[in-house]
Amino acid sequence: MIHPTALVDASARIGERVEIGPYAIIGADVQVGDGCRIGPHAVISGPTRLGRDNVIHAHATVGNDPQDKKFAGERTELVVGDGNTIFEFTTISRGTGDGGGVTRIGNHNWIMAYVHIAHDCVVGDHCILANNATLAGHAELGDWAILGGFAGIHQFCKIGAHAFIGMGSLVNADVPPFVMVADKYAGPRGINAEGLKRRGFDAERIAAIKRAYRALYLSGKPLAEVRGQLAAGAADSQDVQLMLDFIEHSGRGLLR
Repeated sequence: MIHPTALVDASARIGERVEIGPYAIIGADVQVGDGCRIGPHAVISGPTRLGRDNVIHAHATVGNDPQDKKFAGERTELVVGDGNTIFEFTTISRGTGDGGGVTRIGNHNWIMAYVHIAHDCVVGDHCILANNATLAGHAELGDWAILGGFAGIHQFCKIGAHAFIGMGSLVNADVPPFVMVADKYAGPRGINAEGLKRRGFDAERIAAIKRAYRALYLSGKPLAEVRGQLAAGAADSQDVQLMLDFIEHSGRGLLR
């Protein structure tokens, strides 16, 4: 159902069972998948592709021009997966021409009010971004990661799968999978054990991750030596291998 006050561009492609609320605006070159619900006064600008069963609440603006002064109007995209919930006043920008051209949001994410996701970011699946959390340009968020309210992630930083970023933390380096960080200038505070238990990680898996964390953050050893220790642990643990792979591909250096 499309409310009579909504403005839907003639070029927009609207799927089946889509609801578009009062005064919502669906721009040119927008694709809205089956079962989506668009709240009142929400704005979706193109080129943007929304998958199935997404819920976009009132006053969210999705597919905005990137906030990058180098952007010159080139064609760039926002691609959103299935089953995401995007709350009020969230802003999500499209990519930039020199940054890959696409901002990507995965599936089943919970994006709370006033969140900002900047150009060229990549958000995985099952992530939670609490109120006012911010991803600067080119940041990456792994599956099941959680950002507390007012957390800020510096441009080009990577947050590993299952990591937890505490409320108000400012992150300026890469955070490995499973690690929990906190404080204004974020530092490591253990692993996200409670989150892992909720996701069905057994005691043996969590113990292996804890051993890897202690080697990385508590041993006092240089990173080169820690890599060898993690490589040995990775022989028996896919989770430790995930941490090792993340370290090997870190672009901004690890938060330690």
